[in-house]
Amino acid sequence: MRKFCAVGVGAGALLLAVAGGGASAAAAAAPEADLAYHGYVAMEGGLVDVRMTPRNHGPADVADATVRLRWSVRLADRQELPEGCARAGARAVLCRTGALAADDVGAEIRLRVRLAGAGARVPAEVTLVIDTVWSGGAVDRNHQNDHRQVLALDTGDAYAF
Repeated sequence: MRKFCAVGVGAGALLLAVAGGGASAAAAAAPEADLAYHGYVAMEGGLVDVRMTPRNHGPADVADATVRLRWSVRLADRQELPEGCARAGARAVLCRTGALAADDVGAEIRLRVRLAGAGARVPAEVTLVIDTVWSGGAVDRNHQNDHRQVLALDTGDAYAF
């Protein structure tokens, strides 16, 4: 058994050497993009509206990316999500951005979610965290603009990010 493990490790090291030195070399060779999300969140009566526009500051194009929207409270079990968006657990939704050319904006992503609870049990506020979970193989070294956190109060007012 030990001999098998040693052979497996040796083969893995050989493959890394042939491929150019490992993960750090692969990351260095990956195209670089700088994704950002701007928009607003509004909450009223347990419904949360989100409108946001993805942007790629470049320098490389991104064929597609996935943005995750996570709420601080559970979402209602039933949701009507737009095309390109899917539920990802009790508090999260994933949405495709589509292709993002370098130094260009993508199509606006619009969704409305219902928070869990009814009547007086609906939260008076919710925090939304927005971040990129997949960038089509591109590396984004600037996480100051693709990771957003915004607090929305149940007032119907729009909170920009």
